Amino acid sequence: MQQQAIGIFDSGVGGTSIWKEIAGLLPNENTIYLADSKYAPYGKRSREEILALSIKNTEKLLEMDCKIIVVACNTATTNAIKILRERYKVPFIGIEPAIKPAAINTKTKKVGVLATKGTLSSELFAKTSDLYAQNIEVIEVIGTGLVEGIEDGTIDSPEMYRLLTSYIRPMIEKDIDYLVLGCSHYPYLIPVLQKMLSDRVTIIDSGEAVARQTKAVLVTNRLLNPSSETGNHQLYTNGDVSILKDILYGSNLKYSVYALDF
Repeated sequence: MQQQAIGIFDSGVGGTSIWKEIAGLLPNENTIYLADSKYAPYGKRSREEILALSIKNTEKLLEMDCKIIVVACNTATTNAIKILRERYKVPFIGIEPAIKPAAINTKTKKVGVLATKGTLSSELFAKTSDLYAQNIEVIEVIGTGLVEGIEDGTIDSPEMYRLLTSYIRPMIEKDIDYLVLGCSHYPYLIPVLQKMLSDRVTIIDSGEAVARQTKAVLVTNRLLNPSSETGNHQLYTNGDVSILKDILYGSNLKYSVYALDF
């Protein structure tokens, strides 16, 4: 079982930002990634739809003999991971907006959160905010259209820049010093965001933390792969294969990309 793959899924190609961190931290682990681009974005879907899609992806990864599953999607984590953990025996790792480090370290007491509607309206996000950001002003903005732009491969388009500008402007006006990215797609927008924000605004995403937690859970459950060989990475999409290949371009990891109807 130790040599079985780490399973990872997201509502499209964005979760590859999480996959890269996991594969980089755990070079001897095998991974299987599912990009559920056909149904992206999850953020505008109902909780029932998100749960159904999360179950579909989980069962596909279990069918592929995965030993642990990373829900590399904020919306799926906040809406479905509790039920997934109750229903299946394998360990699950989730991802949610990193409110805690932003709230602890902010000097201006103003923190921006850019996320999907599904994440910002979830019970888990509300609990996390109440727990860590009681004395902090949290400026929440729904990033409508951003996931679609990334899935379409139009990150550098004028439309994407216009959208991001409209979402970031109210945060700048509020004098935020931390911007929390609440969607696994959004790290691919960091180069554009850095052009809009001053140097004193720190951008936080959850990739490294998720990778560290994945390693910790593997260790706790004695599931670490003992092999000294480099892991095998298989990435599947039910959308446009070229978009997945483009988003991975330049990675120093060895991987294979496939089309799959799931």
